[in-house]
Amino acid sequence: MPTADKNITYSDKYCDEIYEYRHVTLPMDLAQNTPKDRLMTESEWRKLGIQQSRGWEHYMIHKPERHMIMFRREHHLSNNPMI
Repeated sequence: MPTADKNITYSDKYCDEIYEYRHVTLPMDLAQNTPKDRLMTESEWRKLGIQQSRGWEHYMIHKPERHMIMFRREHHLSNNPMI
């Protein structure tokens, strides 16, 4: 699997009442290495070179743009200094 890529981009965070969200955009060549039919584990997305604090989960596959990886975490996790 490829390692960290300098062309990975991170959106600003946005939120609702429960979750904080962000999406990560992968270069197309790196996006080809993502699973097509299931969500990735934390170790899988970290192996792709995605770097973010703990607590984020890959929660949705955005089929129109598979190179966009959708993440979320509960608000209480973003305020916990131990994570």
